[in-house]
Amino acid sequence: MDFRRLWLADAVSQIGTRMTFLAAPLLATLYLHASTFEVALVRTFESLAYLLFGLLAGAWVDRVRCRPVLIATDLGRAVLMLTVPAAALFGVLALWQLYVVMFAVGLLTVFFDVAHQSYLPRLLPPAKLVDANAKLAANASVAALTGAGAGGWFVQLLTAPFVFVVDALSMVWSALWVRSISHREPPVPRVPDRHLGREIAEGVRFVARHPLLRPMALNTATVVLCQAAGMGVSIVFLVRDIGLSAGVIGLLGVIGLVGALLAAAVTGRLVARFGQVRVLLVGAACLGPGFLVQGFTTPGWGLVWWVVSGFVASFCIVATNVVMATIRQTVCPSALLGRVTATMELTMWGVIPLGSLLGGVLGTVLGTRATLLWSGVVACLGVLWLVAAPAARRAEIVGAAG
Repeated sequence: MDFRRLWLADAVSQIGTRMTFLAAPLLATLYLHASTFEVALVRTFESLAYLLFGLLAGAWVDRVRCRPVLIATDLGRAVLMLTVPAAALFGVLALWQLYVVMFAVGLLTVFFDVAHQSYLPRLLPPAKLVDANAKLAANASVAALTGAGAGGWFVQLLTAPFVFVVDALSMVWSALWVRSISHREPPVPRVPDRHLGREIAEGVRFVARHPLLRPMALNTATVVLCQAAGMGVSIVFLVRDIGLSAGVIGLLGVIGLVGALLAAAVTGRLVARFGQVRVLLVGAACLGPGFLVQGFTTPGWGLVWWVVSGFVASFCIVATNVVMATIRQTVCPSALLGRVTATMELTMWGVIPLGSLLGGVLGTVLGTRATLLWSGVVACLGVLWLVAAPAARRAEIVGAAG
C-alpha cells in the first residue's frame, strides 16, 4: 500500500516534469526569442546544481529521513514554478529569470532525487527492488509519452509560460501522496565525530573501487554528455531546421518514446532470463546508435529517423536505468546509499550542464545537424567502459552485507 502511494505520487509529478522539460526550451525559443546558445543554457542551468551540489546532497540525505525531504522539495519546486507564469502575466518575464528558476528547481530536484532513490530500499525488501524500479521507470515512460504530447499541445493552447502551472500542481499532488505514506523511517543514528567532507569521500571511494559501479559510472558520463549535447540543440533543430510546430514536436516524442514504455514492461522478464549484467551490456551497446540516427532527420518522411531514434534510445535508457538502479541498491550498504546514489547520479546529471554547454557551442560553430551526428558517434563509444570491465562478464550480482 505504501509503495502504491509513492508510485501515485511519482506518476503525476513525472508527467508535469516532462511537460516542463519540453516547455522550457520552447519558452526560450518561441516566447523569449533566444539564440541557439541561449536555448542550450536552459538545459545547463536546469542541471547545473547536480554538478555543484550532488555529492553534498548525498552525504546530507544519509544523515536524515527521506520522506520529509521529498515533501519539502516538492512544495518548494511548486512555488518556484509558479513564478514563471506570474511574471509572464505581468509582462516582465525575461530569459535571466527562466535561468534562475530552472537552476533553483534543479537544486531542489538534486535533493529530491537522491532522497527518492535512497527511500525505496528503506520502504521495500531487496527481492522487490527490480519490480519496484521497473514500475517507477514505467511512470517515467508514460510521462515521457503523455508529457511530450500534452506539453506540446498545452504550449499551443496556453502558451509556454503557463505550462509551468501544470507542473506546479503535479508537485503538490506528489507531496500530498508522499505525506499519506504510513511507513515511518527510524531516526538515523548519530555518529560521533562526523565530517561532511570525509563522508562524501567515502561514497566516492566506494564507487571508484567497485568493479561494476565504476564502469557503470564512466559509461553513464560518456553517454549522457553526448545526449545532453544533442538535446541542447534538438528543439532549435526541429523548429528552425526542420520547420516543425510545438504540437508536432510533442507528437514525435509520443511516438518515439513508446520504446520506453515497452522497456518498463519487459525489463523484469529480461533480467530474470538473461541476468542483470547481460541486459545492461546489450542495452548500453544499442543506446549510442539510437542517438546517432536522429541526425539523419529531414522534413517529410525523413521524420521517421527521429521516431526510430526515440524508440531505440528510450527503450535502452529505461532498461539500463532499471538495471543500474537495482545493482546500486543491491551492492551498496544502506548507510552509504545516499552518498553512492549521489556519486552515481553526478555522473549523469552532473555532466548534463557541460554537455548542454558543449552542444550550444558546437551548434553555433558547426550547426545543429552536425552536433547531433557528433554526439551520436561519441555516444557509441560509451559501452567500451563496460565491455572492458571483468565484472561485466558475470551474470550474478552479490549484495552488500548490511
